Amino acid sequence: MGLLELFGRQDIKGLTRLPTGSFTVDASGRILSSTLPQIFPRNFVEDIAAAVLASFKEGQKAGLPLSDLVINYASLKITARELRGGAIIFLAPLSIKRT
Repeated sequence: MGLLELFGRQDIKGLTRLPTGSFTVDASGRILSSTLPQIFPRNFVEDIAAAVLASFKEGQKAGLPLSDLVINYASLKITARELRGGAIIFLAPLSIKRT
């Protein structure tokens, strides 16, 4: 068993698999539709939606309205588009590039 195989185990408790999918929210942050897996915690989805909507609102207040927002974390890419006060948000795990 190699060292990397130890970290690839799926039975580790407390870890959440990174999602692939999208969801839409209205201007108040209420989730309207989602293609995310049901096992992905709803509070994470709500936190992401709140941060995205806050970013769009702050941009509008600053006189720089945003239409798209792309956030790249080390292992997750979040892409959001403004939809008349709401948003559609896409989540995708970033793949590890091997050389």
